[in-house]
Amino acid sequence: MATEWFVGSPASLPFVALSTAGMYLTVLGLARWSGVRSFAEMSTFDIAVTIAIGSLLASSILSREPPLLQGIVAAASLYGLQLCVSRLRCASERWRRTVDNGPILLMGPGGEVLWENMRIARITEDDLRCQLRKANVIDPARIEAVVMEGTGNVHVLHGHDAAPGPGAWILQNVRDYSAPGRSG
Repeated sequence: MATEWFVGSPASLPFVALSTAGMYLTVLGLARWSGVRSFAEMSTFDIAVTIAIGSLLASSILSREPPLLQGIVAAASLYGLQLCVSRLRCASERWRRTVDNGPILLMGPGGEVLWENMRIARITEDDLRCQLRKANVIDPARIEAVVMEGTGNVHVLHGHDAAPGPGAWILQNVRDYSAPGRSG
């Protein structure tokens, strides 16, 4: 019947509403329990968990499989796993390097494009220009650094009177910052 295409089974609508409320309260409670980091998306692992939670919510709310209780247990497991991994990341450099993608320098002082790093990050020149425009860069020569973070976000440092030195804290662990003149 054509109405089922748009409405589905009217008898299932209250169950969808109850599942939605149950999963909403579960995610809210688990987010409070695990802390604000659960939505921070500061690492690739955080992003993966956020996507998994979204997928889990959708499947638990809109279908009978998995049942609500299984969805709740799965959400609790994901939040617990994220909490464990975030603690391991803080305690061990090895874990952090295993779980996280490191930041990479795309453009060095004076607007020097690091072509090899652009290739590694799979960033095109047009992508880079777009990020520079978003950062209100008019003169690339005033750029000190363009860094692609492990999460995929791009940050542009520009317009300062003094360039950050090779050991600048803000650029610590950024791939190739210690050798900004290297290009491919």
